Formats: sequence, structure tokens, C-alpha cells
Amino acid sequence: MHALLEQILAFFGGLSYTSVFFLMALESSIFPVPSEAVMIPAGYLARTNGLDFPLLLAAGILGSMFGATVNYYILGQWIGKPFLEKYGKYLLINHKKYLQAESLFLKNDRLYTFLGRFIPVVRHLISIPAGMFRMHFPIFLLLTGLGAGLWCLALMLSGYFFGEQFVTIVSTYTKEVSIVVVIGIVVWFWSFLRKKK
Repeated sequence: MHALLEQILAFFGGLSYTSVFFLMALESSIFPVPSEAVMIPAGYLARTNGLDFPLLLAAGILGSMFGATVNYYILGQWIGKPFLEKYGKYLLINHKKYLQAESLFLKNDRLYTFLGRFIPVVRHLISIPAGMFRMHFPIFLLLTGLGAGLWCLALMLSGYFFGEQFVTIVSTYTKEVSIVVVIGIVVWFWSFLRKKK
């Protein structure tokens, strides 16, 4: 993945408004580009290289919204729903189970869409059920932009204030940090369900 990042950055001539948009669009689609490896260095460059902080932030948000929209329509509506309707039985997903999943998602679709922007791995996938189950698109886009904006802002601020050393650490250990975060979220969600039950 780092090799891919380096190739993309080389193509764009380094981290810029355009490359941030493109990389964050990939990050919000099914390509596992780590947002930490994009937005934290962007925050650092905003302080040291004269790049405009609000414009970098806007590029990150718009890129995230664009990638999520591609997932929503292409993987969610155009591919996902017809695929499950045709081949779901081979995955033990019959029509009844599909309708149950749709009902469950749409009950809390706004919460899932917003919180999903803060969870590694889920960020890449949450747009697919939103499109598959026909979540109201303007609401989906608004919540995606809001969640992505807060996430990108937090990452950029950490790069802006904590500097090069922090950027290096995060870039080196992005995979490990993501695994720890996912495990933490799973443990929290499991304990939450036990209390709820």
C-alpha cells in the first residue's frame, strides 16, 4: 500500500490539493488507502510548506464524498442489490433475510453512516449498504461530509501541531494502529450489546 501511495504522489508531484482529493476518494471507496497516511502529512505540510489548511481540508472532505458516492451508486445500487437478489441464496441470504437486513439498517441508517466515517475498514464499506438499501441520498451525502470533515480535521490538526516525528510514526505504523482501533471498537460494541441485552 505504501508503494501505491508513493506512485500516486509521484504522479501528482507530491502531496497537493489534487492528490489529497484523489487519495481520499480512493480511501472512501473499496481501495484500502489509509486516511492517516494522507491527512496527517497534509496537516504538517500546511504548517511547513505554505499549503492552505482550509483548502487541504476541503480537498479531503470532497474526495471522501466523491469516493463514497461512487460506492453508494456503483457498488450499492447497481451491483450490490442485483447481485444479492440473484446470487444471495448461494450465500445463505434469502429474500426474507435481505428484507430483515434492510429494515435493520434503515432504522439507524443515519447513525451508522455518520459513525462509520470514524471506524477503520468500515469507512470503506458503509456506503455500500446505504446505496443497496436506498438510504435517502442527500442525507447520506450530508452525514458522509460531516463525518469525513471531522475525521480529516482531527488528522490534519495532529499533523499540524505534532509535526514530522508524529507523521513518520503514523505512516510507519498505520496498519498496526488500525488493527488496534478495530479491536477496541469490537470489544466496546460487544460490551455495549451485552449491557443492552
